[in-house]
Amino acid sequence: MSGPVCLITGVGPAKGTGGELSRRFASGGYKVAMLARNEENLGELENDIKGCTAFPCDVSNLEELVDTISQVKARLGHPSVVIHNAAKSSRGSILELDPEDLEGNFRVNTTALLYLARETIPAMLEAGKGAILVTGNTSATRGITNWGFFASTKAAQRILAESIAREFGPRGIHTAYFIIDALIDTPRTRPILGAGKPDEFFAKATAIAEEMFRVAHQDKSTWSFTVELRPFGEVW
Repeated sequence: MSGPVCLITGVGPAKGTGGELSRRFASGGYKVAMLARNEENLGELENDIKGCTAFPCDVSNLEELVDTISQVKARLGHPSVVIHNAAKSSRGSILELDPEDLEGNFRVNTTALLYLARETIPAMLEAGKGAILVTGNTSATRGITNWGFFASTKAAQRILAESIAREFGPRGIHTAYFIIDALIDTPRTRPILGAGKPDEFFAKATAIAEEMFRVAHQDKSTWSFTVELRPFGEVW
């Protein structure tokens, strides 16, 4: 199968953001490399979505991440679109959480983005084009009670993404950061965090995927960096 390659981290359930991103980019003609820890889930998606290939990987293991990116290049080709959707969050008071968890959050949310960029940007520069998309949320812009570890690492992630955008945008690589101000409607989040809420309370994973696909293909004369997404009824 010929076509451009899209690498996506954090590909969870089929109806989650990662799964819908995989489906949307595959339908758009991409060979999709799906990275996540859950081999069983990845296998189901690989069988269900034509053009998607499973690459089991724990992105918190940076050596494993680099090796997996090499496997993607060897099997599918160099990614022209990279989407960092994997996330790690620790909830609780900063007086009670284990400081090691802060480093764990940072490794998945921020350091993994650095490694993804370092391993894929050289080929993008050679091609003169490419896109790096990062899924974030409002915690990247403000501190939040009981989410200090997560918020601080997402803020660092946003600044790293902006640094990548400023350094490599003039050389043809489009980097965009998506602030998703919403609870995403997935089989896992709705019953736990949104029980009893109407449909319009949630952001649809399919809609997020559609918007990210659109931004990945923006005309170079009108690139976006910060893209905020929220349901119409969200108070902000």
